[in-house]
Amino acid sequence: MMKTIKMLLAVLCTVCYVGYVSAQTTKWREMHKVKKKETIFGIARKYGITVTELIKANPEMNQPGYELKKDDYIYIPYPSDNKVNPQPQTPSTHVAAKAVNVGIVLPLHNVDGDGRRMVEYYRGMLLACEDMKKDGISVNIHAWNLPIDGNVSDVLAQPALAKCDLIFGPLYTKQVKALADFSRNNGCKLIIPFSINGNDVATNPNIYQVYQSPEYFYDRVAEEYASRFANCNTVVIDCNDRTSDKGVFTFGLRRRLQEKGISCNVTNLNSSEEAFAKAFSASKPNVVVLNTGRSPELNQAIAKLETLWTSRPSYAISLFGYTEWLMYVKYNKDKFFKFDTYIPTTAYYNQYSAKIKDLEGRYVKAFGSQMMDYLPRFAITGYDHAMQFLRTAYRKGRAMTTTETELSPLQTSLNFQRVAGGGYQNSSYMFVHYNHNHSISLINF
Repeated sequence: MMKTIKMLLAVLCTVCYVGYVSAQTTKWREMHKVKKKETIFGIARKYGITVTELIKANPEMNQPGYELKKDDYIYIPYPSDNKVNPQPQTPSTHVAAKAVNVGIVLPLHNVDGDGRRMVEYYRGMLLACEDMKKDGISVNIHAWNLPIDGNVSDVLAQPALAKCDLIFGPLYTKQVKALADFSRNNGCKLIIPFSINGNDVATNPNIYQVYQSPEYFYDRVAEEYASRFANCNTVVIDCNDRTSDKGVFTFGLRRRLQEKGISCNVTNLNSSEEAFAKAFSASKPNVVVLNTGRSPELNQAIAKLETLWTSRPSYAISLFGYTEWLMYVKYNKDKFFKFDTYIPTTAYYNQYSAKIKDLEGRYVKAFGSQMMDYLPRFAITGYDHAMQFLRTAYRKGRAMTTTETELSPLQTSLNFQRVAGGGYQNSSYMFVHYNHNHSISLINF
């Protein structure tokens, strides 16, 4: 299996270092696990291909001293179209009756951060394909490097793209419309995995938009907040951060709480202790919301709350934060437990999960490096996306109208809702709850 992944990595490298938009197909008919005493000639004959075709699909066979080894995995290519009088082939359970054709149209290069993140995302998808192979799910991957200045028309002109059941991409907004129109005209599904501007999903039934705009995300979070904390006193702390974009949430939250008649008070991070305390309730649980996601202001607010607790230890106080706070866990975890903290997010990276540790170990062995220190992890995102979309497409083909899987995601949950007159918008999110008893709960929506 590791040999297979390394072969896929070699293909990926071919994609990553071209200087123009190019088509690269990772396509094979079958992966064959070498048995004891098998020969190259015997394997080629078994699958009805020539020895030359087998060696071309596995170029390491040309290396001096190469030997087949038991438990190696090798590519089994499709027979060439111009082969004369091919040997009859006996049907084999090793040959897939069908396969999912997948197109990856993302910046797959090592030029900048966007490219490196998308390479990692793609690598996660390759690891998922390896796991699906064990379950008999065959996947043909076609990958194109489409950088920010790339011409999407060059990709659309590739014949292989029209054969794809699913297309993942693009990364940049200006490239969306062309791919969206292509997906509609060719009957394939376009999965937009990352942040874009625009709302093509509202009019194109073939689009699956994974990314949630801040407005969409915070509107859903505010609605759940108002339901969950209806009997609490909300305290919004103005942190005097003129660079903050969290007004999208706090303004919407305050309006929704007012409409529902739920108590909400506003105070300032620079208020005196006496003025600060007046915003809190002695009889109701208090939930504190800051209007910034920055770490310095969070630390100042925590210090202010600890001072308040010194004089009023009976007050019940919880914190309600932002996705960015997950990056501060290694510094503030004990404080988060102390203040019964809730953090809304669309993905949660649990570094202690045995399954995630296993995937991270496989990634290092296959690609020779650790996953990049981003939240969420891009490779795990790619793994989760592939496991959900590709499994559904394998069962339903282009007729799929939603996604479903019996497997729990490792990090990135997906739950799509149909947009009236359009495609599908991911509506999944969760609250990561740091409980007083030092346990962590995930509340999924």
